[in-house]
Amino acid sequence: MLSKNFLRLFTTSKNIKYQQIFSCYASTNSKSNGNVKESVVDQNEKIVPKDELFSFIVRCMLKVGTRPSHAEVLADNLSMADYRGHYSHGLNRLDMYVNDIKNGTTAKDGNPVILKESPGTALVDGQNLLGPYVGKFCMNLAMEKSKKIGIGLVAARRSNHFGIAGYYALKAVDSNLIGWAFTNTSPLVVPTRSKTQSLGTNPIAFGAPGINGDSFMLDMATSTVALGKVEISQRRGSDIPNTWGVNAEGVPVTKPNEVEGLLALGGPEESSGYKGYGLAMMVEILCGILSGGHFGPWIRSWKSGTSEANLGQCFIAINPNAFEDDFDQRLQKLINYCRALPPSESGKPVLIAGDPERVHMAKCDKLGGIPYPSSQIQFIHDLARSLKIDIPQIQ
Repeated sequence: MLSKNFLRLFTTSKNIKYQQIFSCYASTNSKSNGNVKESVVDQNEKIVPKDELFSFIVRCMLKVGTRPSHAEVLADNLSMADYRGHYSHGLNRLDMYVNDIKNGTTAKDGNPVILKESPGTALVDGQNLLGPYVGKFCMNLAMEKSKKIGIGLVAARRSNHFGIAGYYALKAVDSNLIGWAFTNTSPLVVPTRSKTQSLGTNPIAFGAPGINGDSFMLDMATSTVALGKVEISQRRGSDIPNTWGVNAEGVPVTKPNEVEGLLALGGPEESSGYKGYGLAMMVEILCGILSGGHFGPWIRSWKSGTSEANLGQCFIAINPNAFEDDFDQRLQKLINYCRALPPSESGKPVLIAGDPERVHMAKCDKLGGIPYPSSQIQFIHDLARSLKIDIPQIQ
């Protein structure tokens, strides 16, 4: 669903300049029809309405015994991922959650438990529940603390894959707070000068509110790409850049099926991959080591399905009002400045973090839903058939 901040952004006259930039950028996804511009979809793609996707995910999770409230939080997270254009973490991940509940490696019911707490901090035991449910609990707790004393930091252990990290930072932004979210993951990334998978893709999300609903929203892996993008490339039969992954010998490859490990953000050492490696370590410290969860190479292998993941996660909320009074206006000044910079290539305006997602959401709204390639539509049919549930409406 569109956040309330996003809705305000495009209905406020003070953002006319941004609307013009946005329209220019979004026009690459449109065609003229008389005086009306309509979004186009690839002829091999089908459209699934957002509410239909949400309901389908809930049906899948209920079928394997998930508590309804947990299933709904997961559906909100996964549908938001695809709606924002992060296809690696939406529908693409649904079978993993289904199998983890079905196999008993993730708990289908229960509530997170606060183990330690101070006015500004908390340590949470996620009770091996679905990651998005644990994450929402922790972010809400951090936000409550930040509203009382200016900042809240909550670390969690015994959690699971929590979907897109931006989901949690956006919750803070929607409450006019600054939000951070981090998680460690199964070891997939090869540290600089190594050929052994030792760290996760360890994402970082950071969101900050501007004025009139605008915001800065960064959501990134500390690897060059998330594993899901390699998987999607393999499903589509397309090659990948040689900066994404390496084979068993640590040599960069372009065939998705040859990838044995991912490269840290920046790629090889000569293009500053050691910086991404350092960021991945930072996330590992905040998540696995600080929380008491598993960390680094001691996290279970990706999709092993044989033991509890025990992922560590960290959530931070900051109340800007505890600092400079006009934080939002100062941030907006910088955002507006960057967006108004002369582009180096005609037709490609300068963007800030969160703008590509806004473009994709607007495209989905014009199409009446989220576009998926035939491989993902087949995935929906196959999963529905295996669980004996109805498929969503597909246009």
